[in-house]
Amino acid sequence: MTTLEIEGLSVRRGRSEVLHQVDLVVREGECVCLVGSNGAGKTSLIEGVLGMLPSKAKTLSFLGESLLGVRPWDRVRRGLVVVPQNRDLFSGMTVEENLRLGAVAVADRTSTDQVLAEIYELFPRLAERADQLAGTLSGGERSMLAIGRGLMSQPRMLVFDEPSLGLAPLVVTSIMRTIAEINERGTTVLLVEQNVHQAFALASRAYVLENGVIAGEGPTAELADSELMRRGYLGSAATGGVVKA
Repeated sequence: MTTLEIEGLSVRRGRSEVLHQVDLVVREGECVCLVGSNGAGKTSLIEGVLGMLPSKAKTLSFLGESLLGVRPWDRVRRGLVVVPQNRDLFSGMTVEENLRLGAVAVADRTSTDQVLAEIYELFPRLAERADQLAGTLSGGERSMLAIGRGLMSQPRMLVFDEPSLGLAPLVVTSIMRTIAEINERGTTVLLVEQNVHQAFALASRAYVLENGVIAGEGPTAELADSELMRRGYLGSAATGGVVKA
């Protein structure tokens, strides 16, 4: 089953079209990565899919249902959840209060308590700091909290926007292992990342975004050895055509 299907997606930011005719597919249970340098359009793609930026597409569907015309918060209620790169935590609230806010649209409080217990099992550090203000956490702990809050909504798909941003290498490795475990437990994952080596180690397939267009796509093992990557990852690759592994 296809979880997310995008065909011909173009996204505008202000007066400029920053994403041009993007096609992307994520199937149920997959971990797919979207890599690209700063300014390639990765966050614009996420915001377009969530309906936060003006966009148009031939197809934009989630779990077989069109998202075209659906309000951003209703897309989240359908199970399409983003863990943002800036974490977007409520600094003056505790760790547990931030987590429970992630379940605000979940009607079954019994399942919410169960998911909270599972998150504390996944992130023992958060359990230790349940009553601590989010604003006092370290960078790695804030990342854990942002991921935990996303899981509290019981998503069908998690989109991770630059989870390695601003973190020490050892913390990045830990976060990536956690994302792999979340995927292994059955949650479909789209990993949007600048760190190509970490992303390719985690995902089974990849899309390379450059200057708002898909410059390459394919299985990560094959794409890693493609001409596109040999030419220096993104910089000198032609933007007009798609390089398939």
